[in-house]
Amino acid sequence: MTVIVPEPVLEESCNGEGVKERQIDGKIDLSDEFVVPDSNAFGHSFRDYEKESERKAGVEEFYRVNHINQTYAFARRKKEEYGKLEKDEMSIWECIELLNEFVDESDPDLDEPQIEHLLQSAEAIRRDYPDEDWLHLTALIHDLGKVLLHPSFGGEPQWCVVGDTFPLGCAFDESIVYHQYFKQNPDYADPVLSTRLGVYAENCGLDKVTISWGHDEYMYLVMKGNEVRLPPAAFFIVRFHSFYALHRSGAYQYLMNDEDKEMLKWLKIFNKYDLYSKSKVRVNVEEVKPYYMSLINKYFPAKLKW
Repeated sequence: MTVIVPEPVLEESCNGEGVKERQIDGKIDLSDEFVVPDSNAFGHSFRDYEKESERKAGVEEFYRVNHINQTYAFARRKKEEYGKLEKDEMSIWECIELLNEFVDESDPDLDEPQIEHLLQSAEAIRRDYPDEDWLHLTALIHDLGKVLLHPSFGGEPQWCVVGDTFPLGCAFDESIVYHQYFKQNPDYADPVLSTRLGVYAENCGLDKVTISWGHDEYMYLVMKGNEVRLPPAAFFIVRFHSFYALHRSGAYQYLMNDEDKEMLKWLKIFNKYDLYSKSKVRVNVEEVKPYYMSLINKYFPAKLKW
């Protein structure tokens, strides 16, 4: 089954407070735009890494360890190891239930189990994009790679599962959060890996770029390795939703090709829901589960290799 995804058009208000999306052909025409909340679940600005809070010290320590250890060689080894998809076989919903045991240590905005964030994002998109069921499902499954934290998957440490992602094999852009800790990364002073292009060519395409290892890359590999029928935009969103240096700061565009630029439009739409839907308001799982099970059955096989 091939799913054709129309190209989105973003209209940003002059004060930057809201973004309204619609389609040129009128397929998506929202009467209400997504309202960005003033603060996160802790009463602070979203992604505010400077604000003193009970989570700030832990988040900064997370990124210190992450930035020291995420090297080009490390990410390639992990991709080779987990790309074999030999860890387990289970359904999408079984994986969702496994994530109930974990809280993302890199997230300054929320300290709830992962299933809460998945359903909050999916339901927010479902409200504004009722006809784009592939996008609802993408929101539901985008963080399932965090199953790497589970003991049955090796119990990987959080620093190589969650957090912002970034290219490896070229220079670390200064827009990456806690950039100062890259100075202790072996790649930082490498004569090739520390240059603007590193091992890549201009506009080579992000499909050729090694990204720091984590849940995004793992779930992307799971989707590629199974008979997943979601459109290309869904694969792009899953792989790059934590790549904030690109979709928030505009860094690394010199590595993108034309297809990446088209897919980026959908990622920017998705990111707003991924980031700003986080709250302490719980979604009734049993109430919405039948709808999401119907989408899982439509786009995924009953069991997936992980």
